[in-house]
Amino acid sequence: MDKGGLADWDITKDSLTGSSPLVRRMINGVSGPRTTTVLHVGRVAVCVGMLLPGNSRWRGVGSLYLGATSALLGPRHHYGGEGSDQVATLVQVATGTARLVPSPAAKDALLWYVALQANLSYTVSGWVKLLGRPWRDASALGGVMRTRTYGHEGMFRWTQEHPRAAKLLTHGVLALECLFPLAYLRDGKLTRPVIASAAAFHLANGYFMGLGRFATAFPSMHPLVAYTSAPRTHPAVAGRDDRAVPAAFALLAGGVAAAVGTAVQRRLRVTEGWHTSRTLTTRHKNQLQYEVYSPGDDRQPVVVLASGLLSTSEHYAWIAQRLCHETRYGVITYARAGYAGSRRKAATPFYLSESVDDLVDLVNGAVAPHRKVILIGHSIGGELARRAALVLGDRIHGIAYLDSSHPDQFNRAGNTVAKPLAGHFTAMSRALRLGTGILLNRPAGIGELPQNYQKKAFAQYADSRMWEAARREWKAVQDDFRTFSGQLGRITGVPGLVISAQRTVDRSPEQLLMHRELADAHVGAPTECAVIEGASHEGLLVNNRYANQVTDRVISFFGDLDQRSKATGPDRFVTLKKEALK
Repeated sequence: MDKGGLADWDITKDSLTGSSPLVRRMINGVSGPRTTTVLHVGRVAVCVGMLLPGNSRWRGVGSLYLGATSALLGPRHHYGGEGSDQVATLVQVATGTARLVPSPAAKDALLWYVALQANLSYTVSGWVKLLGRPWRDASALGGVMRTRTYGHEGMFRWTQEHPRAAKLLTHGVLALECLFPLAYLRDGKLTRPVIASAAAFHLANGYFMGLGRFATAFPSMHPLVAYTSAPRTHPAVAGRDDRAVPAAFALLAGGVAAAVGTAVQRRLRVTEGWHTSRTLTTRHKNQLQYEVYSPGDDRQPVVVLASGLLSTSEHYAWIAQRLCHETRYGVITYARAGYAGSRRKAATPFYLSESVDDLVDLVNGAVAPHRKVILIGHSIGGELARRAALVLGDRIHGIAYLDSSHPDQFNRAGNTVAKPLAGHFTAMSRALRLGTGILLNRPAGIGELPQNYQKKAFAQYADSRMWEAARREWKAVQDDFRTFSGQLGRITGVPGLVISAQRTVDRSPEQLLMHRELADAHVGAPTECAVIEGASHEGLLVNNRYANQVTDRVISFFGDLDQRSKATGPDRFVTLKKEALK
């Protein structure tokens, strides 16, 4: 807790940024070093008292004290917290309250609450694991055991030497978690083997994975499972009030109905677009939804903004708004097939070239033939813009790459996130199709967008279509980029602006070299490279401060080109481009 230490509250309190003022005040009040120490001394004293024999109401007070202080000190000890803390707090608060309330019905309702939470903790964990291929093909156990944080070298070797036994063990864990509610069948005759297996599972986790507190926290729910699963004819549970069960199912039914209603409402908000949205059908029969922010001056170029992977066109809100108000350019954003209201109708397998063709068709269909185009692409959108420029030729006035992808990045900057990211997209798509979008919190990046864009962007984030489109695109990107070899294709006579996010190039310096190669691919025209200090990959767009810096660069770069073009005339401008390149 010393200054600069891992638990220095001046640093750790940043985790409460999104909390309410009341919560922040309460936790700040108990997070000074002296107050924290006093609370911990009190916890030790209460724990010693709880180990003494007896069944008084003071034990209820002690449980509530432990539960309340666990909740208050949780943010204080942010590092090292885990699921066992949540379970322990839940059990302490519920059982402590049950000891103190006078109503037998209220006592049973609280005990049922913990028992139902126990069933949820196992069952949901098991079924979520089933969504991931590593658990289905039994490679997950070896994958966990080989890590430094939760692994065990001896256990890892055993999984490699005995793959069949490791597979049986992995599937056994899945069966235990997914089928935990079987403890309630046959008048509770299966309760003992089920909770004994679960306790053994937690003991194993404590030994092999270092999760020792799991061995005490989760089994603390087992007596309540045993109490609620016993038949009411058993003397120990005679008179038990089970009305909490139908009440829980009624709440569950209401929650499901609310989830379905929310999902339908968000899908409609996603697909309808804005009231000014337009659609265009491409050569692949895909229907693209696009938005004309501003038609601009008929004699000026049109800016077309291409978004990145798992990114909405609303992410360009800060940049698009400024371009509309401070330039005479036309401004268009669009959603790729599968995003927002754009629909993929192509019957052929998806390749990255399909998205390039769609962008080319959008330019040719939505922009008047006599007007040139400035393509601005973020992440994979930058690579799509580069490839589209090779096709559009003289129609391109310039390209701006915003922390753009590079087709050689997997070979040179590594591909360590490829498999986890693909699995994440798949799992999210499946989960959202089940209506779980109602449980999602709004990502911090979306919360930084202008207020009137946040709801639309979040509706897309919480819709399964966007995640499915991202999964499809990510697979195509991997297949395409892995086959890349050699140099980037030259783009002759087209100015290029390359903007990098500092956090991206700090994490992988090779990325900066690849961004410079994007600029070098523009031959016979001015180019410029810039790094936005402090910006993250997404922050370039969604953070107002960084988005304004990006827009300043775009306006300045293309504004200078326009001024020189007017001053020198078209023939001498080509010469100036060559001189600028030299």
